[in-house]
Amino acid sequence: MASTSRIFEYFVVCGLGPEIRALDGVKGFHGADEMYMPAFIDQFPHSGHALYPPPPPQLPTCVLPAGVRVYSSGLDANDVSTYPRSYPIVLTEGDGSKIYVSCIAFRDPICEDIIEAYQIPVNSFADKCICFVSHSPSFQVLRDALEEIFVLCFSPAGCSKPLWDIISHVVSNVPLPTPGKDRVLFAIDNCLLSVETPPKEWLPHADISFQPLVQCLDVDKLIQLFTAVLLERRILLRSNKYTLLTLVSEAICHLIYPIRWQHVYIPIIFSSGVDYIDAPTPYMMGLHSGVDTSTVTMDGVVVVDLEYNRITTTEEIPPIPETELSFLRGEILKLLQPNVVSIDYMKINLGSMGDHSIRAGTKSWGQEHDFQLRMIFLRFFAQIMSGYRNFIDNALQTGFNSQAFLKKRSRATNQPVESMSMIMQFIETQGFLDYLERCNNSEEYTNNLLDKLQDATGRGQSPLAIFPSHVADPEIITIADSETVGSEPGNRHCYKSFPANARTEDQEEKRKSILALASGASKQVPSSPAVRINGGPKAESLSPRERAAERERMVLDIKVKLQGLWLRLLRLGATEDPLSSFEYGTILALIESDAEGIGGSGFVECIREHIHSGWQCRLTDEQFIAVKELLKTAITLANSRDDVSTIRDALEVSAEMYRKDPNNVQDYVQRHLLSLSVWEELRFWDGYFEYLMENCSNKSTNYVTLVTAQLIVMATHMAGLGLPDIDSWNMIEKIAERNNLGYKQLIKLRALLTHLQQLRVGYWGAPVGKNQPLPSYSMASPRALDISDESEQPAEASVLGRSWVHSMFSRDRSLRASSFNRASDPKAGATAGKTDLAAAQKKTQTNMRILRGHTAAITALHCVTRKEVWDLVGDREDAGFFISGSTDCTVKVWDPSLRGSELRATLKGHTRTVRAISSDRGKIVSGADDQSVIVWDKQAFMLLEDLKGHDAPVTSVRMLSGERVLTASHDGTVKMWDVRTDACVATVGRCQSAVLCMEYDDSTGILAAAGRDVVAHVWDIRSSKQMFKLQGHTKWIRSMRMTRETIITGSDDWTARVWSLTRGTCDAVLACHAGPILCVEYSPSDKGIITGSSDGLIRFWENEGGIRCVKNLTLHSASVLSISAGDHWLGIGAADNSMSLFHRPQERFGNFSNTGSKVAGWQLYRTPQKTAAVVRCIASDLDRKRICSGGRNGLLRLWDATTSI
Repeated sequence: MASTSRIFEYFVVCGLGPEIRALDGVKGFHGADEMYMPAFIDQFPHSGHALYPPPPPQLPTCVLPAGVRVYSSGLDANDVSTYPRSYPIVLTEGDGSKIYVSCIAFRDPICEDIIEAYQIPVNSFADKCICFVSHSPSFQVLRDALEEIFVLCFSPAGCSKPLWDIISHVVSNVPLPTPGKDRVLFAIDNCLLSVETPPKEWLPHADISFQPLVQCLDVDKLIQLFTAVLLERRILLRSNKYTLLTLVSEAICHLIYPIRWQHVYIPIIFSSGVDYIDAPTPYMMGLHSGVDTSTVTMDGVVVVDLEYNRITTTEEIPPIPETELSFLRGEILKLLQPNVVSIDYMKINLGSMGDHSIRAGTKSWGQEHDFQLRMIFLRFFAQIMSGYRNFIDNALQTGFNSQAFLKKRSRATNQPVESMSMIMQFIETQGFLDYLERCNNSEEYTNNLLDKLQDATGRGQSPLAIFPSHVADPEIITIADSETVGSEPGNRHCYKSFPANARTEDQEEKRKSILALASGASKQVPSSPAVRINGGPKAESLSPRERAAERERMVLDIKVKLQGLWLRLLRLGATEDPLSSFEYGTILALIESDAEGIGGSGFVECIREHIHSGWQCRLTDEQFIAVKELLKTAITLANSRDDVSTIRDALEVSAEMYRKDPNNVQDYVQRHLLSLSVWEELRFWDGYFEYLMENCSNKSTNYVTLVTAQLIVMATHMAGLGLPDIDSWNMIEKIAERNNLGYKQLIKLRALLTHLQQLRVGYWGAPVGKNQPLPSYSMASPRALDISDESEQPAEASVLGRSWVHSMFSRDRSLRASSFNRASDPKAGATAGKTDLAAAQKKTQTNMRILRGHTAAITALHCVTRKEVWDLVGDREDAGFFISGSTDCTVKVWDPSLRGSELRATLKGHTRTVRAISSDRGKIVSGADDQSVIVWDKQAFMLLEDLKGHDAPVTSVRMLSGERVLTASHDGTVKMWDVRTDACVATVGRCQSAVLCMEYDDSTGILAAAGRDVVAHVWDIRSSKQMFKLQGHTKWIRSMRMTRETIITGSDDWTARVWSLTRGTCDAVLACHAGPILCVEYSPSDKGIITGSSDGLIRFWENEGGIRCVKNLTLHSASVLSISAGDHWLGIGAADNSMSLFHRPQERFGNFSNTGSKVAGWQLYRTPQKTAAVVRCIASDLDRKRICSGGRNGLLRLWDATTSI
């Protein structure tokens, strides 16, 4: 039976697995006060089942969102907090379909082998969660079946069959009923359950009660939430009950039918994912009210507190038009409070109508109420979208003539078009556009209940006429109970804890190995032969010969086990991820933990032996990544031990193993090892040349021919690695000269190397400077090779959950879908620019400093540039200072030149979050959410002036010449202040909504500001007049950059625009991003434009003879927050705490002229090792090659790219 035909697709148990990790990723047990990562414990069908795809890998993190806690006691009848909790959750797959999970979380005894391995106190308990997983939204039967399983397990009477036999029977044999035709009856022990689904002609299947929604929110709040969801705002639900978060999320999604929610949908998000609240794209998420969000910016987020009937937001939600609002509000009140609504009406027929009214008012909530509530909202859509079919026009880009529709509605309602802001925003949403696309689908159109309702209303029929008048009784399908082989009648099976399912031999071996490693006494996988041989009293008593024999035995043991692990790694199924497999983890542990290099050399040797035995060296994409990462680790550690033989062997086997790329071209592992610094060392290639000469099979040949042949082998490897042509030739030339090779052979070698490079470039693309672009099949190593502190690395399960949530914010459906198959898909977001990062990893000897001082999230960061303080001769001490602001209401000044004591001053005066900072030669100015602007003395670090006049939070500040300050605010005004008089000189600009970005040219007096009113305003403040209103964007403008005659704007509508300041027109629309554009920059050296977006993409645009995109880079996996360009340097930072520094080489006399794009000439100079953090703001000091990032954890991360080169 296929997985799609079963209602119960999986039964899963999650909790404390054999490999214990804290939420911060640190392995081991750290006490009962710590929270631990949940993991898969048991499941049916098994993970390796050929017919069933695996459950979502992020499931444990989602069903136990707060993590796993260890307790000293279990269930206590007098303590409600120890009671089991039953709740549903919903996960969204990449194609938009949903996975429904019913969960029961409870305290269960920890297994004895785990207690022994981790030395956990005896008789301890831990959180455990059992789940039924399904693609059918049959919440009730999922919950009933799961609760019956739970009761059977812990009932004193026990159950008639082994519990896992009952589970396997239910999962394997209960089919999904045909909608409207079948009713399936099945039994769990002695409990009879049934399941059926409504016909396709009815409203979509919603097996939930809408009562929690109407109980938590009053009518006005319900309509406000409905409007926010319909307009695709960022919705955050808060409650202390997981069930409530899921039910309310599902209910509101059903109420917007026939519209579908098109964006991120996570009804319960794990507590460590709270930073995703800052995401700029629409979402609907639920968060437990116990999770602290004080350090998260809630700007624009609609926060719905289900416990206190409260909705808060900083962004206005336009109201529903009065006619439809009155209908919606009145009908909901009639449903919820019929007695109150009809209290003034006279009861004509006391015998019938009166009794009916009383019964309706006192009748408890049921399925009839759910149906009536859904019909009320469907009738609302029929009214507000009246006549929409007449305006569907497939010739238009959107498929809908919105202007004609609004004009028609304006004539019908006698209301101006400008007053219909809610409808205007609604018809621009992704949900409405998706609905129009579905209308073009013949099958969808046949069952379009909205159209049927509009037609029925036009004919004066009842709304119920849209449903079939007669529905046949469903056919009863009875599932027979199972017969357990070997179980005697009358036997009862009782359990003190939830039992474990039978494990396979491989599963049992994995479990024992993990626990043995945890206990420090593993016999199957020794952590280091050197430790076992040279340590301990037994080793001291061995003679040298016995010690050598013992070592040889241990070396052989490791190599045998590596051979077995390698073969099992190659045999993993198509649905299994090698990077998260036991085999990969064990091989990696052997390579990393072995001080003598036996693990690394043994791994390379077992590959070589496998090749010699006839293996064809073909790898799957997943195996390719796993092998590449293992070889990288082995080579790096071998290089640190100066183990040239292992490096040499790894180089050769990497040239053999390959996989086929999408164009059926062989892609070898060797090509992805370029980031390792050993290939730049002439010493290695000298040694490799000597090895080739010594092991040459035909030494009797001519010496010149022999040397040339070995240099050809080396050239082939260099080209395979992708070493820059100049570097490769320099090393080959030096070796050739030492061996007295003549110029004829040198010419031949040079020609061969050039030919190899051209072949490589012909497929993989042209190089960009020294760092050549590689296709981005590479992915970050699961362990940073240059960081030894394991605590700095994120937990694997945590990365898995965050990877899934991050993929939900991607517009790329294929990327979202792939996240459910593995934690990181190597093909996700693949572009040529991705591996510019890998190519630059060889320069990892950079200096990274952590600046501590703030106690809350960093929200503003400013770098004092030389231009800003007129530092013409380099005598200004403050040039290069960083100034930060935080939600702790303080401003701090940092001097990077004072290593170890960078904090120069702390400025206190604001009472709310600091949002903007600027400075000049003598002053610092800061703006905050407390609506104030404070000017500070930069020398004495004292408060000079407190400028008050704005009526909303301040978003931008700018110090001007002549003791003036320019400020912008959420109140829509731009004000100019005179610091000497502490007064507002003038309100130099006004916008219709909040100002989010501002630019000013002090030499011309031109001011530009933009924000939520989607218009870029330009004023000449010297003549006190507005020059232009630049209209074209359809959503918020978040970034702006101005040159003398051009303004560049970036917007949430996924486009950037280039405007002419002389004509007031749009010269170009840059529309190649897949997310809001958060930063734009103008490159003065090449007159190019650089844009960064929430899709993580950086695009370089050439602005000569027409604007065109000449280069794309995906160095960052999160939103690009900052781009700062100078004449020869370019600094970029992103929200994933990654930074990158680009360099443009200066043209020198005698160089070949570059006939290509100047903008594409930026070369990745350096990028530091990324660590786990969420960044809020970034500033760059290009004069000193420094980039500083401010995180939501209150830490600043200062990177000095020129140190320790």
